[in-house]
Amino acid sequence: MKQDGKKGFIPFITAGDPDLEATRDLILELDQVGATVIELGVPFSDPMADGPVIQRASERALRHRFGLTEILQTVAEARKETDVPIVLFSYFNPLLQFSLEKLTREAEHAGVDGILVTDLAPEEAGRFAAMLRAHEIDMIFLVAPTSTDQRLKMVAERASGFIYAVSRTGVTGAQAEMSVESEKLVSRVRHFSDLPVAVGFGISKPDQVTDVWRYADAAVVGSAIVGEIEKATDPADAVLRVGHLVSQLLSA
Repeated sequence: MKQDGKKGFIPFITAGDPDLEATRDLILELDQVGATVIELGVPFSDPMADGPVIQRASERALRHRFGLTEILQTVAEARKETDVPIVLFSYFNPLLQFSLEKLTREAEHAGVDGILVTDLAPEEAGRFAAMLRAHEIDMIFLVAPTSTDQRLKMVAERASGFIYAVSRTGVTGAQAEMSVESEKLVSRVRHFSDLPVAVGFGISKPDQVTDVWRYADAAVVGSAIVGEIEKATDPADAVLRVGHLVSQLLSA
């Protein structure tokens, strides 16, 4: 995309919200309306990095009592109709409980392209990152405005795929204005890495997407999309609502 002078758009949805069949349909819809990469959240009971909208999505999904096996089956089903890159967005606990060895094997088989673990520090991610590399799955790391240069350098040395720059300190959730700190952070990351940099946390409007594209390679939108799913009257309505919102966000 960079070679063509284009920018990326990365939507986030929670697997199993409103159900896994709808998740497959949402992946296909997001591909159709212009997603560059799709972040698929693994629902977790203690999502510390997430605001209330995505917390509620995890709660709704967990009521269905499925696990990573069913999520990977959903990815495999979607893979029959799309090759859009899919990144699992998870906390470490569900992955560890599943077995990292089993996860890497089955994620590759299902067609997962990358994994982002919100609460796995780079210092402790070496073994898991090596396992993912052996299965040609990218390890995506988060960086924040509070990250030191030393930490940015460490992430740059260990990351692959792209680097996710958190636009602000705090949890996920739409906000009226983007922080100027995110632009400074992207500039700092570029001193240490040639990987694409995606910016997320708080993006909910077309002008915010456009502004992020001015200095970063991709914009990530999560809570605004998950909020539309929450408003939906049924799974089909959720797919329509999400398709409409993303089309609006990309209209600029």
